[in-house]
Amino acid sequence: MTVSDGNRHVEDEKTASSTLSLDDGDIHVCQDGPRHAPALLLIHGSASSTRSWDSLVPLLTGSHRVIRIDLLGHGRSAKPAGPSYALPDQGRRVGVALDRLGVERAIVAGHSSGGAVATAVAEQRPDLVTALALINTGPGMDAFIAPESAAIAPSQWPPDDERIRRFASSGFSRAGYEIPQELLDEVRLMTYHTLTATMGATRDYLERQALPDRLKALGKPLLVIFGEDDRRWRSSSAADYRTVPGAKIEMLPGLGHSPILEDPPRTAASLLAFTAIHSARD
Repeated sequence: MTVSDGNRHVEDEKTASSTLSLDDGDIHVCQDGPRHAPALLLIHGSASSTRSWDSLVPLLTGSHRVIRIDLLGHGRSAKPAGPSYALPDQGRRVGVALDRLGVERAIVAGHSSGGAVATAVAEQRPDLVTALALINTGPGMDAFIAPESAAIAPSQWPPDDERIRRFASSGFSRAGYEIPQELLDEVRLMTYHTLTATMGATRDYLERQALPDRLKALGKPLLVIFGEDDRRWRSSSAADYRTVPGAKIEMLPGLGHSPILEDPPRTAASLLAFTAIHSARD
């Protein structure tokens, strides 16, 4: 392990893992692929982490420098009780992290609420974001499907595997999907405060203004990928993004809220066709 400019770096054969020291908490990032290639940033959803992209990353590194970030409150990033978890603040941290990594331009892809964070990054740093890809990101709260499973109470934290599986079951298209153990473990790394604060922040951001309205003002190339059998957001709501000029919308039959886990090759094919057109090159 080496220490440089306040950033701790850990290298292995495939992934470079770093902890960036920001003013309001350390941010964990992973990098894969050639450093000279066009940058593709992947932002996870609520109660998730960089690990949610593990199966997709190897399919993307042939043509991209793939960067993953654990948002504050998630994964191996800090989980302080004090700082704001509002999406504009999360977006600001993402921008600072990319600056620290020397990234000047990037395509930004987000899964679920990560797509809302990606939008916040583009709002604040239009110079940094070349194009956006949103994967099963609900356009507004009217598209949200209320969960059947009961929420986890403070007294039940940290939850056991079975409770997390029930909590996360709507994230997949079929009952009985075997959620990877590492993702269950990542949920338990959160505190109850960061779980509720980050989920509430997404709701607040969408209630203030729907994503299609935000994206129309940005004028960025947009890809929307939606698993047709999503049980968290009405898949028909993907049509709301058609108000964004030039938006490309792809529906994936047979997949649910998490196509990045349920069918990485099909998700990667859609994403790579888009990035081949819009990749940033220095």
